[in-house]
Amino acid sequence: MAIELTRRNALILAGATALSHATPLAAQDLALRLAFIPQENPEKLLGDIEAVTGWLTNEIEVPVEGFVTIDHAAAVEALRNGDADISFMGALPFVLAEAEIGAVPFLSEVYRGAPSYTGRVFVRRDSGIETLADLRDRDIAFADPISESGYLYPLAEFVKAGLVEGPGAADEFFGRVYFAGDYQQAMQAMAEGLVDAAGASQYADLLLTPAQQAEVTWIGESEPTPSHLVIARQGLDTDLRDRFVDAMMRLNEAENRNMLLYLYGPDGYVRADPAAYHGVRDMARRYDLLE
Repeated sequence: MAIELTRRNALILAGATALSHATPLAAQDLALRLAFIPQENPEKLLGDIEAVTGWLTNEIEVPVEGFVTIDHAAAVEALRNGDADISFMGALPFVLAEAEIGAVPFLSEVYRGAPSYTGRVFVRRDSGIETLADLRDRDIAFADPISESGYLYPLAEFVKAGLVEGPGAADEFFGRVYFAGDYQQAMQAMAEGLVDAAGASQYADLLLTPAQQAEVTWIGESEPTPSHLVIARQGLDTDLRDRFVDAMMRLNEAENRNMLLYLYGPDGYVRADPAAYHGVRDMARRYDLLE
């Protein structure tokens, strides 16, 4: 499988372009547009999105459209520009979008029975790499520069170990630092030997084949971070918002739970508590991503 890796770039929210062929909002009568981030293969997501938006259209009786963005930054930009009303989002990009554009949290994922998860540093079992220090001058792939479990939280473990001073100094420790675009591509790059390690969600190994899963392990794990959430742009119609949230909460009911498989596979959703993201805001400030 060809894995596209991009060289480490500066963190920029503005200027990102969403991948979409949908009709602009201005040309719609009344519709709801959802942005999906590429945690896994975007081609697979397209089929999932069709199933989800069809179900939501029936539930809220309003046309629902969805598209896959290039990355978290593109999802934030789509909300900023009004190209999306609602986005599925990680905790770190949410707190940045909250500060940048006043994004509002609606729902939080419950995943594997918990409202939080960790970031891990994965390596191949046969690599001879046993500790974080062993990755000096080695190549690493992270998922996204504004991902908590796919970048900031795994990198924080190198900071705690005294190996890296912070995001701006990562190149001084590693050989090369890449952003693969999503969890799956970062993990594939590591599993196929294109890089020596991957920084991704604790569950990212499940995106590999069973044979690949047996060949990888992890050597570092971050503190818990709040689960991914669903956020909206400012100014979204209140009635439309409430109908969407109510429909999403119905996914917790037994007869609808099969739809969760098309939404990154959480156990369900709870209403978001903005206070739960204070720790993420603190880390973002610590690394100069927030004032």
